[in-house]
Amino acid sequence: MSLSLLLPEADVADLLTSWPDQPRVYERGPTALDRTITAAGFEKLLGTGCVPAEEVAAILAGPSDRSSFKTNGRTDAAKLRRLRERGYTIRLGNLQRWLPFFHDASRAIQQETGYSNYAHAFLTPAGKQGLLHHWDQQMALIVQVAGAKTWQLWKPVYDSPMREFQESFRVWRDDFIPAWEAAGPDMSIDLQAGQTLLLPRGWVHNPHALHHDEPSLHLTFAIRERTPLWIAEQLIARAIAEPEFRRVITPRDLEGPVLADRLRETRQALVEFLGGLDLEEMASLVREAAVTELEYTT
Repeated sequence: MSLSLLLPEADVADLLTSWPDQPRVYERGPTALDRTITAAGFEKLLGTGCVPAEEVAAILAGPSDRSSFKTNGRTDAAKLRRLRERGYTIRLGNLQRWLPFFHDASRAIQQETGYSNYAHAFLTPAGKQGLLHHWDQQMALIVQVAGAKTWQLWKPVYDSPMREFQESFRVWRDDFIPAWEAAGPDMSIDLQAGQTLLLPRGWVHNPHALHHDEPSLHLTFAIRERTPLWIAEQLIARAIAEPEFRRVITPRDLEGPVLADRLRETRQALVEFLGGLDLEEMASLVREAAVTELEYTT
C-alpha cells in the first residue's frame, strides 16, 4: 500500500518528482481503500461507540465540539447520533493510530515519500457544513468515499505556512471571510466519490455539502512535507553529542552585551561543527529519520 491507494498509479510518480503547488483533481478509480473503507463501515463504527473519544469532534459551521458526545469520558453512540441528526459533521481523527488499515497505509506512504502523515474522516449530513474557511500547514489528499462535497478554494494568503508560522488561527483577521466571499472563490470543485483532490498547503478552503442531497464521507490524508528547516534541525540535533554544546550558560550571560558575545561564540562553534560533519553518514541518518519520525509537522 502507498500513495497508489489514493491516486492513479501513473500520477504517483509525477507527484513524487514535481510536488504540485496548484490544486488538482484525480480520477482515483477503485483501489484497496475503496474496497475496504465504506460509508456503511463508518456508520457501523459510529454506532458501536468504540471510537476513541479524544479523536472525535462534532462540527457545525464553526468551532469544534469536543465534549457533548461523551458519557463518563467515553464516546456515547446515542449522543453522536443525535448530533448528526441536528446536522453536525463528525470528524474521526488520526485513524492511523487506532485502525489497522490506516496504520499500514500511513507507514507505507511514509516509506514511499519520507513524509509522516495522518488521516481524518469527515462524515457530513446532506445539505450541511462542518468546518468553515481556513488553511492548513501541510499538503492534503482529499479522498471522496461516498456522496459529494463542494470545495471552494482561494489562493494562499501567506506563502508556505508551517508549524506556528502563519497558521490560519494565529494570523486570522475578521475581514478574511467577507473579502473572500465578496471576491468569490478562485476555484470551486464538486468532489465526487471515486475522486481525490490534491490541496497544497496554504490554500484557503471552505468545504461543504450545502447543495448536495446525500451524506458525504471523505478522508483527509495530511502529508507532512519535509523542509530545509527540518534538515537543518536534523543536522543541529547531532551537536548534543559535543560537550561544548551541553555546558551551562549562566543567567548573567543571558543579558546585556555579554549575551551578544555568547551568540557570536555559539554561532561560530555551530559553523565549525556543521563543517566537520560526515555528510555521507548524515544522509543515512536523515533518511532513517524521514521514514520513521511520526509526529513532526511542517
